[in-house]
Amino acid sequence: MIQLNVTDEISRLREVVLGTAVSNGPTPNLEDTYDPKSAAHIKAGTYPKEADMVKEMEAVAAVFKKYDVKVYRPEIIENYNQIFSRDIAFVIEDKLIISNILPDREREIDAIEHVWSQVPKENRIILPEEAHIEGGDVMPWGDYIFVGTYRGDDYPDYITARTNMQAVTALQDLFPHKKVKSFNLRKSNTVAHDNALHLDCCFQPIGNGKCIIHKEGFLEEEEYEWLVDFFGKENCFHIDKDEMYHMNSNIFSISPEVIISEKNFTRLNTWLRSEGFTVEEVPYAEIAKQEGLLRCSTMPLVRD
Repeated sequence: MIQLNVTDEISRLREVVLGTAVSNGPTPNLEDTYDPKSAAHIKAGTYPKEADMVKEMEAVAAVFKKYDVKVYRPEIIENYNQIFSRDIAFVIEDKLIISNILPDREREIDAIEHVWSQVPKENRIILPEEAHIEGGDVMPWGDYIFVGTYRGDDYPDYITARTNMQAVTALQDLFPHKKVKSFNLRKSNTVAHDNALHLDCCFQPIGNGKCIIHKEGFLEEEEYEWLVDFFGKENCFHIDKDEMYHMNSNIFSISPEVIISEKNFTRLNTWLRSEGFTVEEVPYAEIAKQEGLLRCSTMPLVRD
C-alpha cells in the first residue's frame, strides 16, 4: 500500500507520479485545444514534438532518481496526451482526490489505476459531480489549502476555468480542520498572456518562507495582497506577464532546499540560488508550449 502524505508543497518528496509524453499523439486540431497557448503554437507551426517532450520528461525522471524519489508513470494510452498528471488527481494529507476533469480526459485517470489501487478505498475521494476541480488549482500549505477558482457567472463560457466554487466548498467539507482559501483567477480563452489556467500558473510557495507570484493573475487585488502579506513582501519573487506566460511559477520543490526549474528561467534561477536554494535545471520549454510545466506534470503522493 502507498502511505499517502502531503501537507504542503515543499516537504521532502518520497513518491510521485510523473506524467509521460510517450505516444502523445499527433498535433491536435485547433478546435480540440483546451487553452490559448497550445492553440497559438498550433497556428504558428511550433507545437512540440513527441520526441523532444519525452527527452524533457526523462530529464526530470533523472533528477528524481538522483534524489532517491520513487516514481510512478501512467500506463501508456496510444496517441493520447498524458503529460499533466497533476490535473487528474491530487493528494491532501492521506486522501487521494480524483479530479472532476474535462470529460475528454477521463481515460487518463484509468491509466494510473496501478497507483490508486494501492490506496485504501476509504482514502480515495471522488467529489460530487457539480464540483469541478484540477490539481493545478490546489495547494496544501500547513493549516491552509489554497485553491484557484473562477467566480464569474460566465464560468461555463471559459474552457480555461477548471475549478469552481462548489469544489472549494467540497474541500472545506472534506477537511473541516483546514482553512480553505480561494483565489479568483484571471481567465482568457484566447490570449495566453492574460490567462492564469491554474493557481500554479501565477503563484507557488517554496521553501524558506518564500513564494513566486504574478500580480495580474489575480482578479481581486485584495486576494493578491493577502498572499503578499502572508509571505511578507521581501519573500515574494514577482514575475511579469512574459515570465508568467513561460510558466516561471510552475517549478517543483523536491524539498525545502531543492527545486527543479526550467533552464531558461535565468532571472528566477539566479534569485533562487542567491536565496540559498539548490536549483536542478532541466529543459522543459517544449512542454511549456501546452500551458503547463514542472508542477503540472508531477503529482506528489508521499512527502515527509
